[in-house]
Amino acid sequence: MTEDPPDAEAADSDLDSLARKFQKELNGGLVGLVLLAILDQATEDLYGYQIAKQLQGTGSGPVKQGALYPVLRTLAANGLLASRVVPSYAGPPRRYYRITELGRAVLGRWLSIWADMRDFVDRVAPGPTANKGQTP
Repeated sequence: MTEDPPDAEAADSDLDSLARKFQKELNGGLVGLVLLAILDQATEDLYGYQIAKQLQGTGSGPVKQGALYPVLRTLAANGLLASRVVPSYAGPPRRYYRITELGRAVLGRWLSIWADMRDFVDRVAPGPTANKGQTP
């Protein structure tokens, strides 16, 4: 007995679902690295909304603002960020973050790991246009 091939709409839905899952897993691993990098480059302490605005300024990245706060809290709990709460005249108090020396050391290590992984992926799966025009 053979199965009927899935229709194109169902196949597209499966592809979209798998792509969203992959993007979510990839984001989960990289958000901490990106946040440490932003805070390492900052000239002053930043609060979550400022960080989100900086991310938006780099283009339409895949990181949602709501996903930043749990990661910021985790980074702070691990000693990679220091934070302080400042009262706000126009709303709730704001928590400002800055990178710690440990955070800078971890960022350096994570950037090295990321570069190695990026290079590996580029060698193994060079992208959709790398092999165009070549026949197997």
